[in-house]
Amino acid sequence: MGYRTLLRDHRSVLSIAFLAMFSSSLGQSFFVGLFQAPLAEHWQLSAGQFGTAYTVVTLAAGFVMLRVGPSIDWVAPRRFAITVLLALLVGVALMTLSPWWGLGVVGLGLVRLCGQGMLTHLGNTLAAREFTTLRGRAMRLASLGIPLGEALLPPLVAVTLVWLSWQSFWWLLCALLALPWLWLLIQAPWSTAPGSKPAHRDTQGPRPFREPRFWALLPLLMSLPITMTGLFIYQAQLTEALDSSLGVYALALAGMGVAKLPGALLGGRWIDKIGPARLARVYLLPYASAMLIATLIGGDASVWALMVGGGLAMGAQELIASGLLIKLWGIEHLGRVRSALSAAMVFSTGIAPAAIGLALSAGMTFPAILAAMLMFIVTAWCLAQRVLQVASRTALAQDQHR
Repeated sequence: MGYRTLLRDHRSVLSIAFLAMFSSSLGQSFFVGLFQAPLAEHWQLSAGQFGTAYTVVTLAAGFVMLRVGPSIDWVAPRRFAITVLLALLVGVALMTLSPWWGLGVVGLGLVRLCGQGMLTHLGNTLAAREFTTLRGRAMRLASLGIPLGEALLPPLVAVTLVWLSWQSFWWLLCALLALPWLWLLIQAPWSTAPGSKPAHRDTQGPRPFREPRFWALLPLLMSLPITMTGLFIYQAQLTEALDSSLGVYALALAGMGVAKLPGALLGGRWIDKIGPARLARVYLLPYASAMLIATLIGGDASVWALMVGGGLAMGAQELIASGLLIKLWGIEHLGRVRSALSAAMVFSTGIAPAAIGLALSAGMTFPAILAAMLMFIVTAWCLAQRVLQVASRTALAQDQHR
């Protein structure tokens, strides 16, 4: 069974997961960053005050994810989606309409939580839970919603804001997204709740943050979003240090979006054939090689290498992460463990800009920061090896059992 057959036989669940991933763009850093200036002006905040508020609400969203993320294991997906979408709509209303910066920042927090957090969580969990033998390919098809948003929304914002205010654009985008969501919520067949709510939630099921293997695996899975977030936020310092330009960076960013596609589609095939543990050992190699090139050589080619190498790795990241969690903790607890990982990812996008900003303020050069990033990736890879061996043995035992 290939992608065409998968789309034909499982169109509904893939459409839901894909739309959830695309809709998560509203809370992703790349999209919110496009409105940093008008948001700060609307709330009468300085750039530094806005950055602080963004970090605070991002960290708060990560903590909320830890509490509400596991509910996808016992709440019906349709009800879960309705709740998240309504909360997202409230967040957009507060962010765009409130004249008080406090309520606006609360709205931004809801947008971050429901967008980057809960909608991504919904799409990944549905695609991973509803499939078995072709789980990798299903997750790849669903995850294409994120690079599609990265490719379509920035130019759409640039063109549309010529005629509309930024608030009107947000509501126009919400209206456009509401059309397919309403159709899917009313017409599409939705799966039932996979389980019942534990009587004692704190003692039932895995507790990832109390397990050494989760902490050993976490740096490997977080190394890509942590370092890429730093490159996105500090693009001006990056290009200046590498003797490049923002124009080259913009073109390379588009190249990153294109590079995600083969990483996603081919990664889906590889994950089904060789398993997530083996793929986890090599998927960061293009990105780590690009880091080494940028540290030693510099120039426009280094910017392209970083973006394309990062895109290839990002295309495979989500399916590897979910595949490893399933192998280590089981499909029945995917929502609980996935929410812990999602919360850690949200934390990383809030902490990374602050950490790199402090390093730059202390006088650290960007090539030195890139070298530190590379060392972080290598160290994370070493720490994860024992856990990856356990995941490989688990996969082998499951194959023999079948």
